[in-house]
Amino acid sequence: MIKKFINRPVLSTVISILIVILGILGLISLPVTQYPDIAPPTVRISANYTGANAQTVMNSVIIPIEEQVNGVEGMDYISSSAGNNGSASIQIFFKQGIDADIAAVNVQNQVQRAIPLLPSEVTRSGVQVNKQQTSALMYLTFYTANPKLN
Repeated sequence: MIKKFINRPVLSTVISILIVILGILGLISLPVTQYPDIAPPTVRISANYTGANAQTVMNSVIIPIEEQVNGVEGMDYISSSAGNNGSASIQIFFKQGIDADIAAVNVQNQVQRAIPLLPSEVTRSGVQVNKQQTSALMYLTFYTANPKLN
């Protein structure tokens, strides 16, 4: 059987091209919903408190927002950070299977409840709520000083 493919390279090439074309057609026609969701849905809240240090941003912006957002439906955990330039960033990670659009609307509703608790400088510049697509779960980097492996 293998000798037929060795003795007839044109036949082998045609069969290989057909397999590649059928694979490409299958890949194009396969709907995206068939691929599994790997990364959890994430919603990011960002705000800016001009002239404030990180501790002030944490106490007057992040904590009031986190208190309102905590416990939103399907939430897994919250991660937040404050910068000395007045920036505040809160990421809410949801359980697998939660619709990212619905999660963003639920978070937006809870953030609207926190707006009266925030300083006027923050409400003037605005609080943004965006859904994030976190596609990469992990990055690995390898380094070696061994010149044989370079």
